[in-house]
Amino acid sequence: MTEAPIVIEHRKELTYLLSEAAELEHGLMCEYLYAAFSLKSEAGPGVTASQLEMVERWRKVLLEVAAQEMLHWALVNNILTAVGSAPYVSRPHMPHQAKGYPAGVQLALVPFGERSLRHFLFLERPEGMELSDAEGFDPSGQALPIMSERDLVPWGQEFSTVGHLYRSIETGLARLAEKLGEGGLFIGPPEAQATALWSELVSIVDLQSASRAIDLIVEQGEGARGDWSEAHYGRFLVVLEEYQELRAGDPAFEPTHPVSAAGVRPVEGVEPEVRISDPATAAVSDLFNVVYDLILQMIVRYFAASEETEDQRDALAYALVVLMVVVIKPIGLLLATLPVGPSHPGVTAGANFQLAYRGNFLLPHRRVAFIRFRERLEEAADFADGIDLGSAGGSGGREVLDAASTTLRSLGAGLGAHIDSP
Repeated sequence: MTEAPIVIEHRKELTYLLSEAAELEHGLMCEYLYAAFSLKSEAGPGVTASQLEMVERWRKVLLEVAAQEMLHWALVNNILTAVGSAPYVSRPHMPHQAKGYPAGVQLALVPFGERSLRHFLFLERPEGMELSDAEGFDPSGQALPIMSERDLVPWGQEFSTVGHLYRSIETGLARLAEKLGEGGLFIGPPEAQATALWSELVSIVDLQSASRAIDLIVEQGEGARGDWSEAHYGRFLVVLEEYQELRAGDPAFEPTHPVSAAGVRPVEGVEPEVRISDPATAAVSDLFNVVYDLILQMIVRYFAASEETEDQRDALAYALVVLMVVVIKPIGLLLATLPVGPSHPGVTAGANFQLAYRGNFLLPHRRVAFIRFRERLEEAADFADGIDLGSAGGSGGREVLDAASTTLRSLGAGLGAHIDSP
């Protein structure tokens, strides 16, 4: 099956589609993290001690794929920066289902299970493969029209697979490099790109380096031209088969907490389908989202860090990694065990990745940015200290919050040391 060509005749359409790709990578990362956090961490009802080893292996796959999605997100933002645009970290509000893409491409926070795995396979499937999305992800709206060479206003064009979108972007880059010259296309400063967070995160300076980045994204997702055994698609396929085999042998097997993509409050008119009413759970959810928002601000500042010294950029990179691994992950796991509230008995919250707004996350001035980061880290630490879990969260819940508070204060002090005198 051959998908219709996507027309890219102008820089503006190129950056529009790159922003759409960045938004998709961001959303996929949230989907995979939500599913990973939803898995149980201890043996008990639904999971035996012997089954827990396989559950942890599935969680590892999800976390590793989520990390690669963040790498892809960073590579796309490097390309955006290289062609003269800004990094793009915005996305539709979660936890509701996002439908602002081609009719057949939708995102939603779904707990681990057959439905989520089939949804992941659909999103990561190789270009040209016929596959239906999971239940509840029916195509919404009409197919988007393809641009003509005469159109000037950019819009999202129709694609069925993420691989097709990237291959079209690659073709568009080649077309514009021919039209503008490589020097005329890649006009962004290389020093404004992110290169230190992953070894595969390369600086985009020409058509060759841009093509290498796109090849890496496509091959890690759908596989290298027909070989998907080590790609996201193949890894999810193995997990689905293992899950189905375990369920067939043990109908009582249930590795997932009863999570719901619940939110504390509406944001910009978007009302969560399930409201968190338990005060402790609401506080932990807010803490998770404050840290998540701070990570996005730091990522944008890291890309825009043309004024930072090498030590300051290293401090930002260190803070980002620690926040993602040491703070976000344990709080996300904790949320999957916390109750939504009396109106939803037996249902737990889960990490909803809810943003307070969809605006620009850029703090454009170096000294101000570091002051704001230190201030917010300290505020988040104080907030974590004040959360009263009561009996919720078990014996380890307070330990998670205390560890988060300690880490947040340490990172605040570390970034504070890099604030210049006025």
